[in-house]
Amino acid sequence: MHRWAQHLLEDVLPWWESRALDDETGGVFTCFDNDGVLLSEEKYTWSQGRWAWLCAELAEEARAGRLDVDAATWVRRATGTARFLADHVPVPGGRTAFRTDRYGRHLTGPDGEVATSVFADLFTALGLGAALRVDPTVPAEWLGTATTILTTAEAAVADRSALTAPYPVPPGFRDLAGPMNLLHTSAELLRARAAGAARGAVEWEVVAGVRDRALGALREEFLDTRTWHEFMPVTDALDATLLARHRTPGHLLEALWMLVHAEEQAGLTPETDRYVSLALAALALGWDEAEGGVLRYVDKEGGAPRGDLIGEHPTPYEDLVGATWDTKLWWVHAEAVYATGLLAGASPELAAWHERVADYTMSTFPDRENGEWLQIRSRDGAPLNAVVALPVKDPFHVVRALILLNRTTPQGAS
Repeated sequence: MHRWAQHLLEDVLPWWESRALDDETGGVFTCFDNDGVLLSEEKYTWSQGRWAWLCAELAEEARAGRLDVDAATWVRRATGTARFLADHVPVPGGRTAFRTDRYGRHLTGPDGEVATSVFADLFTALGLGAALRVDPTVPAEWLGTATTILTTAEAAVADRSALTAPYPVPPGFRDLAGPMNLLHTSAELLRARAAGAARGAVEWEVVAGVRDRALGALREEFLDTRTWHEFMPVTDALDATLLARHRTPGHLLEALWMLVHAEEQAGLTPETDRYVSLALAALALGWDEAEGGVLRYVDKEGGAPRGDLIGEHPTPYEDLVGATWDTKLWWVHAEAVYATGLLAGASPELAAWHERVADYTMSTFPDRENGEWLQIRSRDGAPLNAVVALPVKDPFHVVRALILLNRTTPQGAS
């Protein structure tokens, strides 16, 4: 058994199966602290959509003989979570509720708002598409729901009206996360077409169009040969700001493997040389030579992020960048291990980076006592009880990376 499969099956999945499943109403509980104590049964749509996708992926890996889990069980969990989403989270206008109680009743924000995140919207579409892919008995109408959510999100990202709780994108900027998540969601939806779901449905060409436009936006606007923007200013007057100057190495590495997957799906030749160059640039900027690991945020020239604020007082996101730039996060390292592994065959230098990143990740994040990972670490690797984006312990990045690493590791490798 590959080490990635072993870690997934022995250390990570048992944690979720033993304490987090909500088979009664569908979905998964995620509001845990570092000690594994469940703090709330509230459900963030963001996490529920991603859980549905993970369940479907595990079912497919079982069917392919790559993971020793019960496919039927994981199909049931995928469809149960997707049904929870379909029944409870859509709201008028192609949006979704950001947060519900255990039973799907909408919970409002401080101003009475319900739909506050385009990412929650897209992860809902991701989860519905995953269920369509693995279970031919689910309602075909879920494709229409997912497509409506997807195209609504694309329009909002394009005109910069998309809501991005918990950290709004300030006026004057476009964010990498918008086209990146449009790309991933649309490409994953198209996998359901390849699996035979909803044959002949007119929605498929619409979804393919979203994928292709997101590909173009990432390749032509956000990514240069050796640099990229996390927040891209729409005018040169904002170039000296902290938002324009800061970089998120883990986010770029995640985007690179998504680009490779989507290009292969679209019948295009991946721009491998360009992506290797960008991956090496991200690691050169982001690697912490003092303590090891990949820093959360860096300046475009390296080191702590710096630059002008966009107003008299820092926005919540500017505060986040300044306060947490040197933390070490689970998702950054999970994405870095897979992206470097995927591209390692094209570059001996990147192959060496893959081993370096993997060694740090597996020696730092897994919780040897309780299983799963302690997901948030200080610069020196010590556990932090802190909130990152949402007050949840989310399985998505860790489980996804382990599935993908196991899938792409040559047979016989350890």
